[in-house]
Amino acid sequence: MPDISTGLIHHPYLPPDGFLAPLPGVFKASTVIFPSVAKMRSADWKDKTGYTYGLHGTPTTYQLEERLCTLEGGSQCLLVPSGLAAITTVAMAILKTGDEVLIPDNAYGPGTAFARTELRNWGITHRFYDPMDAQDLQSKLGPRTRLVWLEAPGSVTMEFPDLPRLVRICQDRGVTTALDNTWGAGLAFRPFALVAADGLPVAVDISVHALTKYPSGGGDVLMGSIITRDPELGTRIKLTHMRLGLAVGANDAEAVLRGLPSVVLRYRAHDTAARELAVWCARQDAIAQVLHPALSGSPGHAHWVATCQTGLGGAAGLFSVIFKPQHSARSVDAFCDALKLFKLGYSWGGPISLVVPYDLAAMRGSWPRQVAHGSIVRFSIGLENVDDLRADLTQAMAAALAAS
Repeated sequence: MPDISTGLIHHPYLPPDGFLAPLPGVFKASTVIFPSVAKMRSADWKDKTGYTYGLHGTPTTYQLEERLCTLEGGSQCLLVPSGLAAITTVAMAILKTGDEVLIPDNAYGPGTAFARTELRNWGITHRFYDPMDAQDLQSKLGPRTRLVWLEAPGSVTMEFPDLPRLVRICQDRGVTTALDNTWGAGLAFRPFALVAADGLPVAVDISVHALTKYPSGGGDVLMGSIITRDPELGTRIKLTHMRLGLAVGANDAEAVLRGLPSVVLRYRAHDTAARELAVWCARQDAIAQVLHPALSGSPGHAHWVATCQTGLGGAAGLFSVIFKPQHSARSVDAFCDALKLFKLGYSWGGPISLVVPYDLAAMRGSWPRQVAHGSIVRFSIGLENVDDLRADLTQAMAAALAAS
């Protein structure tokens, strides 16, 4: 009979097979136990036929990865600690010294900051292109261009590009495309099943997704994913991912697995409320422009119609507004401070509505040509009652903007 300390560690009991429940089990492990040396040497994590070490996957993370492939239409998925980690991992897997990456001028700010600093320090150059001008992208593709980032819609200003055309231009030149698909979430459109103007199919090479947003849905998880369809490309990114030592916690994976069954319902609810409030904002005297792809006056609306399902559930819960120039930035900040239900905070996709005022002039090299001049505020619509949110907007405008 072993000592109690040994007996508790090497306990012989194993639960019987056959237990099933609505949610997968949570497997936490760094070390994985092998039944034999032969099994240890033959195990391969890259194709999910075995387990080797907790860093490379457990039953919990494998199941989340496979469900995310179903969501976005891919065949290989990697989990990373954040959406930004997905962007940086792709860049490090694809690019080397002497290469160039092209980035839309309305891309997610931290991703562009990575290009301006780390990538530049590694001898990788970058240029920005106008995503609303396909010819601009085509003219900037050069012999050193290895990666083109896409974003639909653009960050904060919400311009929706002709995504299939941009992808086709890159494919014709043999350049890898990577899409930040956090807004679409695999629901508004299918990144690997786009249709070009000539009716032929076209697909991005890589889709990155901040699972922090809609797949989680609770505003309490940081996670990202990288999804591909090409096996060779997928393996290339997997090996970089492995060498970087990236992993996610089992409890965080569980939280996203719990959120996925309701993501379609929640996405539709966010979309429904956001469209109603965006239309209401467009009628307010203080507002010069509302930026929401589903609104006819928003930049790229026709591309949104062509690319996304146009019924409810075809757009996320985000929109931005431009206040008329007579309302100073200080007054607009006061408006944001006066809101009670809307909370000041970054991110989106959770149950609480959020608001952020941005200094657009400081974010962009030049003012976007399709965006009115004035102070810009982005709203993320949560799951509160729409009438309550509208009342909150009304009282904040009256409190902060009436005299400006």
